[in-house]
Amino acid sequence: MATLTSQVVTRAGTVVTPVAAAGGGDAMPVGSGMMLEVINGGGSSITVTLVVPAARTFEPNVAITSPVITVVNGTTRWIGPVDAQTFADPTTGLCTITYSGVTTVTVAAVQLSQP
Repeated sequence: MATLTSQVVTRAGTVVTPVAAAGGGDAMPVGSGMMLEVINGGGSSITVTLVVPAARTFEPNVAITSPVITVVNGTTRWIGPVDAQTFADPTTGLCTITYSGVTTVTVAAVQLSQP
């Protein structure tokens, strides 16, 4: 599992540089304005799961499930926001990401800067 480095997008513009998705999954920083870019250059669709830590709730007895997002082959998908309240692992403070496939899949952790 690799930890993705967040790339900050500013009003001046930013070239986001994606990296190969790790076979065992990745982790990324969480917080205000954090997004995950997934580029699926493969021949078939994949799913991406952002793991919500066990027992995470907003209301008593209402569990939050981990979102599973389909990324169709040949497309780019932006996922977010990846906020700390929902996705921060209690041990690492990061969001854990898993993929159903990683062949020709690249990802980037992107933070939208505040004005």
